Amino acid sequence: VQLQASGGGLVQAGGSLGLSCTASGSVNIMGWYRQDPGVQRKLVAIISPIGTTNYADSVKGRFTISRDNANYTIYLQMNSLKPEDTAVYYCNADVGGRVYWGQGTLVTVSS
Repeated sequence: VQLQASGGGLVQAGGSLGLSCTASGSVNIMGWYRQDPGVQRKLVAIISPIGTTNYADSVKGRFTISRDNANYTIYLQMNSLKPEDTAVYYCNADVGGRVYWGQGTLVTVSS
């Protein structure tokens, strides 16, 4: 399975950005993680095939993950962005217990 992520970029604090990630085939749970340099990758949000979601406390109420199963794509809408949201964001997918990662996409939030 290959994951192709897009989106990200530079935004001012309080602004919004969207990320998308498309899988090359059917997958199970998909999600977004983020990583600062020298820090372990951390969960941002995950979504099951039926739309059950889970968010990190730090993004609840600001970020929304959604899914288009027909196109094997997930989205992350990020609102009210904060400088501490700055990180490389990675798409993730579970396929039969195996975990796949997409390439990272940088999100930079300026103060």
